Amino acid sequence: MAAAAYFLLASAAPSLPARFHLPATATTTRSLSIPASSAPKTTTSCSLSISSRRPTVRRNAAETYVPGSGKYIAPDYLVKKVSAKEVEELVRGERKVPLIVDFYATWCGPCVLMAQDIEMLAVEYEDNALFVKVDTDDEYEFARDMQVRGLPTLYFFSPDQSKDAIRTEGLIPIEMIRNIIDNEL
Repeated sequence: MAAAAYFLLASAAPSLPARFHLPATATTTRSLSIPASSAPKTTTSCSLSISSRRPTVRRNAAETYVPGSGKYIAPDYLVKKVSAKEVEELVRGERKVPLIVDFYATWCGPCVLMAQDIEMLAVEYEDNALFVKVDTDDEYEFARDMQVRGLPTLYFFSPDQSKDAIRTEGLIPIEMIRNIIDNEL
């Protein structure tokens, strides 16, 4: 089965009956599956700017609004959000499974897409890998120290501490993540 990259397409709202008209600015979001070999050469990452101003995020008790997407997302599912100190403890500590760290931001579209794949992999590799995520807005200095320049960025740490970490940047296919976990760590 060929790996596929997923892109969101925004199109004008379809024609609706008069009683269901959407505002003129409304858009419909559809998911499009494109085989990786024919995927367009477009940027699939968000750049991390060195601005002290944080994006405006409206917080609810159980959900966070992602500006511009029209979506609310729960802050934590299976993949636990951790602090810089917790990541350092996990990396230095003794583990029997690989550690995958997802650097993301709530305002980053590719990060939201990648988070869905990471959640599926967390279920798939339940006892064979540990997945955590770090919000770059909350842990800016740590992200800078880890040389996170684009989002999403994944770090793969082997349980064997003599091996170097593997780093990916941008939206990557779920098959590539599986391959790194199964064959490289």
